[in-house]
Amino acid sequence: MELRIVFISQGVTDNDALMRCDNDLELVTKILDEIKHSSYHISSEQALSLFYDAKLEQLIECSSYLRNKFKPSILTYSRKVFVNLVNLCRDTCTYCTYKKEPGDSRLSMLEPDKVLSIVEVAKRLRCTEALIVTGERPDTRYPEVRNWLLKMGFSTLSEYIGEICEMIIKKTGLLPHTNAGSLSKQELLALRENNASMGLMLESSSIRLSSRGMPHERAPSKHPRVRAKSLTSCGELNIPTTTGLLVGIGETPQEIIESLLFIKSLHESFGHIQEVIMQNFSPKDGTSMSRHPAPAREYFMRAVAIARILMPDMNIQVPPNLNESFEDYIDVGINDWGGISPVTIDYVNPEHPWPPIEHVNRVSSRKGFQLKARLPVYPEFFKNGRSFVSNRVRASIEALSNDEGLVKESYLN
Repeated sequence: MELRIVFISQGVTDNDALMRCDNDLELVTKILDEIKHSSYHISSEQALSLFYDAKLEQLIECSSYLRNKFKPSILTYSRKVFVNLVNLCRDTCTYCTYKKEPGDSRLSMLEPDKVLSIVEVAKRLRCTEALIVTGERPDTRYPEVRNWLLKMGFSTLSEYIGEICEMIIKKTGLLPHTNAGSLSKQELLALRENNASMGLMLESSSIRLSSRGMPHERAPSKHPRVRAKSLTSCGELNIPTTTGLLVGIGETPQEIIESLLFIKSLHESFGHIQEVIMQNFSPKDGTSMSRHPAPAREYFMRAVAIARILMPDMNIQVPPNLNESFEDYIDVGINDWGGISPVTIDYVNPEHPWPPIEHVNRVSSRKGFQLKARLPVYPEFFKNGRSFVSNRVRASIEALSNDEGLVKESYLN
């Protein structure tokens, strides 16, 4: 009987390892072979067995095979500008430094002229995506935000976001992609008109992570039921949606698989999930989880591989700025690097600068892939007669895209 140690915990110490006796490696190998050579769909139990029992090399071989089958030869990224519109937030997550309080010198409440000046610089640097980020419904908690909005003529933050997105399209031609937390169906319907896509991280479908003493205890918008409602509304409204998991905040492998299967079921119901981000937790100074270890490399690689195995034809991203050896994740089946900005920092992870696009290009090339710039909406959501974008946005998409649905070389050069 072969005895192996599999690091399934989030930490990196020997005490965090779980020793398992693999007396059914033949079953694992059979499952992986069937996945590769047929349309075999694995169950939650089988996926969990792969997470624990398969050798990492087996998972890498299978996930890279599936990526090469469904997403061959190209790795994509979105050339973006991060518009840090309002960084107050009604939630408090134990790992977050994005949220600021009134009086903080790093507080951001951007008015239209400031937004426009930032986005105009981005256009000169050939960006195509304007990522609009806010905290979760700060206008419901902070009178400073409500008064600021009223002064500008808006009753809610979502109204202001819509105006900002319209201004960006009209005056720069860049494509807005809004990530403003758990929005209502009515708010999403309004923002659909002037957004190429929307973003809402599931993070985890685990209700346990919202319980007492857990990372989402004081973040009601992160409760899975709340996130699921908004993600379902996006599907009902035909909004191309980016979602994903935050790995390493206290979840179990089973909860990772349940979360991925939930995303998969949403996409099977509505066809609107354009991308799944697999983001590894990064501890931050000054937070309650500053001493919580980052996920072990093998644990995270297993999670990424399982994402590809469960969703073979999905666009799967790992952020390159959060991983020192980010090229390793090409081997685990990703096909996208996400947004990279030549203009602004990552305000959610400011301690982790984006690698230069030229470096990402070299890394991708060394692995045998061509790096190509995409729009904030993937080609499959606006080509071939699909109706996932509004007519208002489609005009800007057509001005920026080539026959493949990627960014025109003439725009980038």
